[in-house]
Amino acid sequence: MSNNTSSLFSPCEQSGHLALHTVISYLYFILFPIALLLNGVAACVSLHLRSTSTFIVYFKNLVGADLLMTLTAPVMAASHLPDATVKLKVFACRYTDVIFYCSLYTSIILMSLISLDRFFKIVRPCGKLLGQSVMFSTVMSTSAWFTIFGTTAIPTMILTNQDPSNNTRDFCMSMKSPLGRSYHDIVILLMEILFWLASILIVFCYICITMKVLESFRNSGSNNSQGKKRTKLRVFCILIVFFLCFVPLHALRIPLTLYGIFGISECAQTWLVGIYDLALWLSTMNACLDPLLYIYLCREFRDKLVEMMKGIGICVKLYSVEKEENSP
Repeated sequence: MSNNTSSLFSPCEQSGHLALHTVISYLYFILFPIALLLNGVAACVSLHLRSTSTFIVYFKNLVGADLLMTLTAPVMAASHLPDATVKLKVFACRYTDVIFYCSLYTSIILMSLISLDRFFKIVRPCGKLLGQSVMFSTVMSTSAWFTIFGTTAIPTMILTNQDPSNNTRDFCMSMKSPLGRSYHDIVILLMEILFWLASILIVFCYICITMKVLESFRNSGSNNSQGKKRTKLRVFCILIVFFLCFVPLHALRIPLTLYGIFGISECAQTWLVGIYDLALWLSTMNACLDPLLYIYLCREFRDKLVEMMKGIGICVKLYSVEKEENSP
């Protein structure tokens, strides 16, 4: 599941690919302390929240996935630098890159589960098992971790067992056995399908939620325009963050796959891979944006954060909403 590449010696590679990888690596290094701070705070807050609702269970697992992705990103970035050692590249290909990708897809699954949880609580409240069972949410979260890491991470690490070749375009692929390369292609295809199915589910659930909430305003005769705008804004924020971070990465997989089938010029492939790596960095931005969404969307998280900050003498004024509202 890794896309770590080593240098070629063509003019195209020398003039563009290495420079672009260096820039992207430094973008990771810039992003890392911000993501670590935000997710570290989110992790601390989540540890002080009791798992009394399905949303909190999913939320805690999402924080863990984002934090794990954040911690592995610097190693992946350092392995892309021109002067990275072979040992570092091998370690990244075999372990940290794999964990990064697995954490990313675990996050996507958890976001899907959160949208489904909101759907059953707001649109289909009669679905008690799916909408209100903490045990069910715990089982689903655990299943997501075991499914992704058990079926992709462990086999990939085991099958990445060859001596690396410095003279190949894809350093990581050169470390895979023939079975490992075939398994890699299958995993990429399955993860691509998983993402687009998750996207459809998330869009469907939040559109239904928005329509249900707006319908309840109309049925009650309420003229609360602020409430309607806030509902739309919340849904818009969730969807824009999800699609901004993840759609470019998965959309670019399509031309990369077509390259593998039909072939394109070396320079075109070089820049396509570079743009793909930039899209991968953009997906890491999700680890920074998620904690901000927690503050805006989750009342329990916001209240606990304010309480903890007041406890250590920090005065902060966060955007507040009515206490009686449930977070979406």
